[in-house]
Amino acid sequence: MRISDITSAIEEFAPLSLQEGYDNSGMQIGDSCREATGVLLCVDVTEDIVDEAIENGINLIISHHPLIFKGIKRITGATDIERCIMKAAGNGIAVYSAHTNMDNADKGVSYRMAEKLGLENIAPLAPVAGKLMKITVFVPLSHSEAVRSALFAAGAGTIGNYDSCSYNMSGYGTFRAREGANPYCGEVGRLHREEEERIEAVFPSYKRTEVLRQLYKAHPYEEPAFDLLKLENPICTIGSGAIGELMYPMDEMDFLERIKSVFRCGMLKHSALTGRKIRRVAMCGGSGSFLIDEALKAEADVYITAEIGYHDYFRADGNILLVDAGHYETEQYTKDIFYDIITKKFPNFAVHYTKVGINPVNYL
Repeated sequence: MRISDITSAIEEFAPLSLQEGYDNSGMQIGDSCREATGVLLCVDVTEDIVDEAIENGINLIISHHPLIFKGIKRITGATDIERCIMKAAGNGIAVYSAHTNMDNADKGVSYRMAEKLGLENIAPLAPVAGKLMKITVFVPLSHSEAVRSALFAAGAGTIGNYDSCSYNMSGYGTFRAREGANPYCGEVGRLHREEEERIEAVFPSYKRTEVLRQLYKAHPYEEPAFDLLKLENPICTIGSGAIGELMYPMDEMDFLERIKSVFRCGMLKHSALTGRKIRRVAMCGGSGSFLIDEALKAEADVYITAEIGYHDYFRADGNILLVDAGHYETEQYTKDIFYDIITKKFPNFAVHYTKVGINPVNYL
């Protein structure tokens, strides 16, 4: 198995097109065409983790945070990042990262947080907009079912918890094949009228290549007629953060204790207690202050994230409980997502969790 087989499985779950513009997810170091000898999973790449990979004969490290995030002008070993790059490259170890694309993916980082807290009815807190397309294609009646099935198999026609969604309308199309054409029906030089079906289906824009590939494969026409439209509709399963509900309301202090236990927090920082029961819970793994307003709009009772600024706590204003549970603590279960993706597709492949404690924050 090649390294690219493993990274492709990650990208099938969390396409690189879902990453934010400032991010640098994807292959950081190494040749993806090499045979994979094992995978080591971590949140951040450190020298100790590269050493761990070397000692265990593993040549692929998969991390949540990119090793190479900002521009690097020289590699001299002067910084920990430069030393990691030199050591990994020198020992034939590939480094791959899935960061904000994994944050935004369906059932990504924040969704896993919500699962760990035992929430129900989980959905993105801020669904992504502008990454949805609609295809409209005209197909002879004899092949409409085959083309529709091909579009569905390529990932079109999924809306929330529903799949095989399409709109269909019967009509007729006209065309005249010119010299050099090889028409599926009709004759060269003569105007032809064909009973056709208009098929419409939506799909995430990152599936465009596969949708078109399957369309051309299933459509009988030499030149299929179709339209692609970019939609502004949000994708209800993809986006930043997550929101869900507890099966039974909890006292605020009891819920804070649950957060501390589930995420193994050294400490919690939080805004003033509101005096209300906790039922509706919003969260975002990592630095998520930018979603506080979304949590308020969603009428969440509590918002869990990391690195909340001093002035941000005033925004709670008695309307929500803000909880800073730590950056590493809220993203640690990303390793479980990687593990599930890889072992599901490659059940007999060696996948290891790092044994190195890498949380750079310590508590007294």
